[in-house]
Formats: sequence, structure tokens, C-alpha cells
Amino acid sequence: MTAETTASSQAVSAQSDAVAPKRPVVCVFCGSSPGTSPAHLAAARALAHVLHQNDIQLVYGGGTVGLMGELARTLVSLSGPQSVHGIIPAALVRFEQNHQEGQDPAKTIDETIYGRTTVVKDMHTRKQMMAQEVIGGGEGGGFVALSGGYGTLEELMEVTTWNQLGIHAKGVVIFNVEGYWDGLIQWVNTA
Repeated sequence: MTAETTASSQAVSAQSDAVAPKRPVVCVFCGSSPGTSPAHLAAARALAHVLHQNDIQLVYGGGTVGLMGELARTLVSLSGPQSVHGIIPAALVRFEQNHQEGQDPAKTIDETIYGRTTVVKDMHTRKQMMAQEVIGGGEGGGFVALSGGYGTLEELMEVTTWNQLGIHAKGVVIFNVEGYWDGLIQWVNTA
């Protein structure tokens, strides 16, 4: 064995021992309804395509209906179930597709369609776990708000506040479909 071969073998060994870079994780806050316009569902699908094209993992609220379901289904169809992690409070499982009364909440959501699902005790635990996944992910991760209701707004404001306080340095993006968030953006600009 020559010195060149030995050096080459050591380099290959060092590369295989190196830790692969972490994939970025994006947390998407969005509604469990489809929205008032087909543009909202189209935006969820478009976002899933962008996540797929950039090898970004998704963590989201774990729903199977509305924008949440559309986003998860689309990304799973493109990148596989390992690319999606839904985190849902036990109290909300009953609102999901295919849930039957008395059924184990963990068995309600088909992970081959919606990705890995974790059922947690409450909303606070869900938000904490979603944020931890983003913060622990690779560069390029962050938070995105699609159209949604009070829950989406509350989650968006919390991660924005955390960013402002220096709890995390991840980006926070408002996906403003058909002016949905115009009022909020106007308020933020004058607050």
C-alpha cells in the first residue's frame, strides 16, 4: 500500500465519519379549513413544492383537513412521509378525517398520507415541539404563516415575539394570499 493510497483511504474514512448537515425545518401555521378561495389551497400546494425542491422538512399542526391537510398530503406525495411531522393535541384529533369515537388517537391519522404524527397533551406542548424542531434544524429553516384563524395568528405572533426577544433567530414569513394578511401587515407597520 502506498502513502497515496493510505491518505486516500483515510480521507474516505473521515468523510464517512463526518456528520451530515442537518436538514432545514420549516414550521407552517395554517388553517384547518380550506379558506374562502381556491387560491388558499393552491398556496398550500405551492409551498409544499418549494419545500420539496429545497429538501426542507415540514413540521405543522398535524391536521388532515383544510390547508393543513393539503400541505401535508402534497409534501408527502413529493418527498415521502419522512419529510413531514405533524404535532396535534389529543383534543383536536376528533376533528380529523377517519377518526372514530373511542379510537386510539395515534391510529387516526394515516402516516403514509400525512407523515409522522405525534399526539401531545395540549396546544402549548405542540407549539413548543414545533419551535424546537425548527430551532434544532439546519440553516434555512423558519416559520411560515399561510391563511388561518385565531390559532394561526396566535402562533405567528408568538414566534415573532420570540424572534424579537432573541429566543430564536429563524425567519418568520407571512404568505399573504390574495391580501389575506393585509390588515395585520398594516397594523405591524404602524405598531
